[in-house]
Amino acid sequence: MLAWDFRLHRVRGEAAAVPALPGTRSGVDRYDAYADEIVGRAARAAEAFRSCTQEKVDRIVQAVFTAAYDARLELARLAHEETGMGLYEHKAIKNAWACLVVYDDLKDRKTVGVVSDDPLTGITEIAHPKGPVLAMIPLTNPTSTAIFKVLLCVKTRNPVILSPHRAARKCIRRTVEILAEAAVAAGAPEDSVQLYQKAESEYLERIMRHRRLALIVATGTREIVQRAQASGTPTLGVGPGNVPVYVHASADLALAARCIVHSKTFDNGVVCASEQALVVEREVEARLRPRLEARGAYFCSPAEMRALGPVCYDGERRSMRPEIVGRSAADIAQRAGFTLSPGKRLLVAAPEGIGAEHPLSHEILAPVLAIYVVPDYAAALDTCAAVTRLGGVGHTVAVHTKDEAVIADFRQMNAGRIVVNQPATEGAIGGIFNALPPSLTLACGTGAGNLDTDNITVRHLLNVHRLARPRLNHGWLDVPKETWLDPKVDATRAAALYAEAARVATRGEAEDPLMARRGSAPPRQPRGGR
Repeated sequence: MLAWDFRLHRVRGEAAAVPALPGTRSGVDRYDAYADEIVGRAARAAEAFRSCTQEKVDRIVQAVFTAAYDARLELARLAHEETGMGLYEHKAIKNAWACLVVYDDLKDRKTVGVVSDDPLTGITEIAHPKGPVLAMIPLTNPTSTAIFKVLLCVKTRNPVILSPHRAARKCIRRTVEILAEAAVAAGAPEDSVQLYQKAESEYLERIMRHRRLALIVATGTREIVQRAQASGTPTLGVGPGNVPVYVHASADLALAARCIVHSKTFDNGVVCASEQALVVEREVEARLRPRLEARGAYFCSPAEMRALGPVCYDGERRSMRPEIVGRSAADIAQRAGFTLSPGKRLLVAAPEGIGAEHPLSHEILAPVLAIYVVPDYAAALDTCAAVTRLGGVGHTVAVHTKDEAVIADFRQMNAGRIVVNQPATEGAIGGIFNALPPSLTLACGTGAGNLDTDNITVRHLLNVHRLARPRLNHGWLDVPKETWLDPKVDATRAAALYAEAARVATRGEAEDPLMARRGSAPPRQPRGGR
């Protein structure tokens, strides 16, 4: 899940040589020595983890879940006090979600040894851990993301090194202390959960590039994800979210208003899957607006919209301003020079277009929602696509409608998650309003520079090996040989090769009762091509 992150300033200069630590390479600088030490501990934990049975792994996961759930309020308070973002009670809910919903999703999954065995295909799948994982933790969802990633890594027997945002170190340190103690007490290897604590970014760069690090799970800004990808270590990354929500005339408008206001104000809008732009046709806007206002939305005047833009978005840096991320609507309005009446918790403003020159058309992780009132349905589709292209490719699109034809049109949107008639925040992270895998790491596909469009979960943290038993592909052997043999090959030699292949296949069929039951005369492939 993309989250706001302050820029890390690379510390340059001469690296001081230090004596090599036990188990490290000789003659390395202090950055490499630290990387050798922390990744080396994780690698030793990885070797010990490999001997754990599924039953033992599940006991460890249950212990981590229980410890995290018991500490959810303490960790929420620490996160709110340290970051100053969002709302304490919503951070407690996110911590509970990261414990209860995530644990319920993964507790019965097989992640050790044989995880599937299909007698029909003859394929047996065997799960193996990937090895030491570096988990980047964002500022916006620090403790909940830490809980989520530790649960995934423990379930897959991958030791994890958590790298906290520098403005959330205290709350993440406490989270790691609680979860690591619970894991080890339940039988996990020492150093299966560690915390990266250095201030200089060069240390992190060396860990990212370390030869024994197996995987990076990068949740944070585009810059954080790109740094991880540039390291050369396999990376599961995320993309930015500029989420449009379209409300069609057929929608339950009361439900749509409730979902939108709830989702966009949850934890003051810091979740990257929250709605960023409301797209409606004029007649729908007239009926939807009073319902939004009744739930706490404030519709800004054109002058207030223009004042709000530069307060929320830095045009020179082309990014949202960190000082408004996760702040209340009243605070942001005050910074823009106007005052909200009590009970108003969401700022709704109508930009004059979509693009770099329109600040509020960009992703704003705060209770600020752009609105585009369009003349017709075709324009609504175009507007949603344009918002997505502006910093939200592959992420999430929301639609409220009862019309299946509209849903079919939205299937064409470039979004990894298309959520229907539900809050975009909870809809995208899954596990509550739908059956998507619950995740706080939302990949966005190749358009966003990611390998996948999935909600990242345990299956992405496993190496699955496949054992393949003989199963004869009759169709291949039945293809006329003149369509695949090179005419330059000696005909006698070609015929001998073909006969040998048929003989081996027939022998395999005779030895395999399942294949023998299939028969030996499947439909022939057409001659002369596919």
